[in-house]
Amino acid sequence: MVDSSSQEGEVKKKVNEITTFPVPFSLDEIKTNISINTNSPYKPSQEQIINQAIQFHSQGNISEAAKYYQQLINQECNDHRIFSNYAGILQGIGKLQEAEISLRKAIEIKPDFAYAHSNLGKILKDLGKLQDAELSTRKAIEIKPNLAEAHYNLGNTLKDLGNLQDAELSYRKATEIKPNLAEAHYNLGNVLKNLGKLQNAEISYRKAIELKPDFADAHYNLGNILRNLGKLQEARLCSEKMMSLRSWSIIGSYSLNREMKLD
Repeated sequence: MVDSSSQEGEVKKKVNEITTFPVPFSLDEIKTNISINTNSPYKPSQEQIINQAIQFHSQGNISEAAKYYQQLINQECNDHRIFSNYAGILQGIGKLQEAEISLRKAIEIKPDFAYAHSNLGKILKDLGKLQDAELSTRKAIEIKPNLAEAHYNLGNTLKDLGNLQDAELSYRKATEIKPNLAEAHYNLGNVLKNLGKLQNAEISYRKAIELKPDFADAHYNLGNILRNLGKLQEARLCSEKMMSLRSWSIIGSYSLNREMKLD
């Protein structure tokens, strides 16, 4: 469908928000495997083209999915899924203004589409329109109160607005609905840290690591918390673990690039 708020000794660059909720693509179940040959005299129905586009998207074939979505939009297709899914692709390549327009069209077609309101809130936040982002995300929650993505996105927006108490509540609600969301536990830890609730922050960071053992930023921030709590030996172990994870990440990235060049 990715933000570290730790202050002392944190990584110099701002940690990106790690979102486990990429744009929900509404990948409705497709009962038949449709293959569309544009060179054939057979002319597929619009619904078949929609299903093929969604199938490409669900398989990770983003370039083909985008072509089909664009074709459908050019044909003035009035299906909310197309505009929502295409917005996800646009968001993924950094075209946030275009993604906003596409999501607003999806909402125009289907005003009670909670996922579109939530994702619009995420995009508006990334565009720096925090008040509008809060309104869109709250609308999503109004429509679908148990949408964990919306509570998580609202927490991120409220944190950026400086409303840490309400951000805490939103993150807690997200983890209540979906307890296995490591990033929600992590960002909850960040907020708790800034609120001075160090023991609670420690618990949240540990939960994030339990769910995602290779979560380098969670190890780093946990180390800072433990250091502040006087648990120096544990803090050192966390720092070492973080450095190990980041070293492997760099090595893996280098190896992948090298293999690609050799090809």
